[in-house]
Amino acid sequence: MEIALTELAAEKLSKRIAGKDGFLKLKYDIDGCGCVVSGVTALWLVNELDEDDREIKTNAGSIYVEKSKEVFLDDDLTIDFSEKANCYQLKSPNQYLNPRMSFIDKTK
Repeated sequence: MEIALTELAAEKLSKRIAGKDGFLKLKYDIDGCGCVVSGVTALWLVNELDEDDREIKTNAGSIYVEKSKEVFLDDDLTIDFSEKANCYQLKSPNQYLNPRMSFIDKTK
């Protein structure tokens, strides 16, 4: 799996996590979705990693992904930022996986 961040997404993320300790995760969140195949991706800043997390090196630092949830993601991903919608976007060459992806700081 490869993940790249656009220049704008990297800049926005850098500002969001500046001065904070933690790990950036691309979380496939299934809470409240009904079943595992109805999950939604989000960017989480967390204090600790889970045993199932795998490091993916990107052009803007490391992002962690749950190994067991990789099946729901594409092999070639891009994280972008939409100024118009004021949110992150997760996309691949074939599709948008989440055109309105949230950033959630779980370190508080």
